[in-house]
Amino acid sequence: MKITDILNNGKISLSFEVFPPKSDASFESVEKATHEVAALNPSYMSVTYGAGGSTRKNTVKIASGIQDKYGIMTIAHLTCVGAKKEDIHSALDEMKAAGIENVLALRGDKPKGFEGEPFIDYKYASQLAAEIKAYTPDFCIGGACYPEGHVDSVNKSTDIDNLKRKIDAGCEFLTTQMFFDNNIFYNFLYKVRDKGITVPVIPGIMPITRATQVETARALSGTNVPERFINLVDHFKDDPEALTQAGIAYATDQIIDLIANGITHIHVYSMNKANVAGAIQRNLSSIVK
Repeated sequence: MKITDILNNGKISLSFEVFPPKSDASFESVEKATHEVAALNPSYMSVTYGAGGSTRKNTVKIASGIQDKYGIMTIAHLTCVGAKKEDIHSALDEMKAAGIENVLALRGDKPKGFEGEPFIDYKYASQLAAEIKAYTPDFCIGGACYPEGHVDSVNKSTDIDNLKRKIDAGCEFLTTQMFFDNNIFYNFLYKVRDKGITVPVIPGIMPITRATQVETARALSGTNVPERFINLVDHFKDDPEALTQAGIAYATDQIIDLIANGITHIHVYSMNKANVAGAIQRNLSSIVK
């Protein structure tokens, strides 16, 4: 089954993202956490890919395990940083053999301590998407997008032009980087539609449960953080349980506003936390059925 089957069925969907272990030693505990998220029965699950392909084996193992045990469709991430064509082909072969039919094509960031040229055969996600489409045309390909513009882009208009190249290369839907102000997403959606991008654009929501996540979000993607959210984090930062509850409430409020404004697909960066994903799901129990 393809992600696009869900995106085109006219129903509201709620999906969760999880990440694989960085080493085999922690596989069992991470697998348990991802399976607890899967037990919530989301519309589908996204499984990330370690920097430089460092978790490729475990990404496929986690994704296929979720599909086999819970019957939940998964999409595996794939990055081109540090990858040669044969690496990409090998990864796609592994995914196909494991029954995975969806892949998220990403450029990826240069890993810490990485020596040499990080981009070998592919410099951009659009090039990776084109390679996936050519090598495995039956795969459903997704891409990432940045409502506030990619940090490496010259400007937002150029960034959207590059986004159009991803679509032309074969991406069938887009998932956004996290944002904390829905107006940023609405403005972005208007701009991409004006540029002729018509594929589904899925907002990515990050429930903040630790104060350090805010600075990480800023550093990685230049995400704008509204004053009311900063006040929330500052007020509850010394009380982990209170901050978790407040972060879940804030994320829930974002999702409800998105749905009320006609957005039918929501992706939650659950960070392998079934308690957080489950709380959001319960908050939406009469909205997302």
